[in-house]
Amino acid sequence: MNPLSAPFGAGVSLRNWLYDRGSLPSRRLQAPVISIGSISSGGAGKTPFLIMLGELLKQRGVAFNVLSRGYGRRTRGVAVVDPAGSSRESGDEPLLIARKVGVPVIVGEDRYQAGQLAEEKFGPQAHLLDDGFQHRRLARDFDIVLITQRDLQDSLLPVGRLREPLSAVSRASAIVLMDGVAADGVPVREGQAVWHVSRGIDSLETSDTCVAFCGIARPHNFLDALSNTQIRIVGTRIFRDHHAYSAADVESLFRQAQESGATAFITTEKDAVNLGDNVTRLRPLHVVEVRMQLETGAPDAESPVERVCAVIERRNEIHVRK
Repeated sequence: MNPLSAPFGAGVSLRNWLYDRGSLPSRRLQAPVISIGSISSGGAGKTPFLIMLGELLKQRGVAFNVLSRGYGRRTRGVAVVDPAGSSRESGDEPLLIARKVGVPVIVGEDRYQAGQLAEEKFGPQAHLLDDGFQHRRLARDFDIVLITQRDLQDSLLPVGRLREPLSAVSRASAIVLMDGVAADGVPVREGQAVWHVSRGIDSLETSDTCVAFCGIARPHNFLDALSNTQIRIVGTRIFRDHHAYSAADVESLFRQAQESGATAFITTEKDAVNLGDNVTRLRPLHVVEVRMQLETGAPDAESPVERVCAVIERRNEIHVRK
């Protein structure tokens, strides 16, 4: 371990040990909690995976809401996300989830309090806990952790992007291996579910020459995906993750388009959310959706949605339409 990461790693180990032995308590909500998280600080694909899982649960008739910290918002406390609101009020990813999945999304620094509000307002619904692997103050019934190829070679903060060492995946109920990560490189314990998921971008047909821009955790994933399409990219611009776009940013993008001969712009759904009212000023603007695809395993293997539905049924007896 890098000497700069050693104090951080020691703190993480101590905290997990205190939770494991019960010295630090976890509080349990009335309804079941399904956590989706990762060991890295961003870019694992948690939001697209949650959206995919949410859509599958809706197809099964499962009533659920989403609990999120609301990272990047300029408000505090517990609140229900307004799908017509702004990312400054709720955070970009919670707002994107609320708009795409169409279920209640509740933000709060304390996810237990967020869950209490959800149960008071919306009744007996399961909870999907967004980015919850390290939020151990809230007890969960099923813990999903996403692993990328970069996680296998990365270092702990502050040197790298890992919030926990790879060995932490042993406490998860299920491991999601992203984009072809091999299971033999991950410390899988006996009885642990292992799912394989690939992600890409939806196909887009346009004759426009585009300036591609984004403010996400791993921008080169987006730019590399664009390079594998027929879209003509004549300029790129990278902003910091969760960037809230200003009028000055828009003017700067327009200047870049003029200088490069671009006739349009292309970005991610998350960035479109963060553009806010400025989204109407960047025209034409192509917004690319990230799609997730579950890779089929053995014919008798239990799918993620079947496993999650079974957990929900056992805990709360919420009816699931088969």
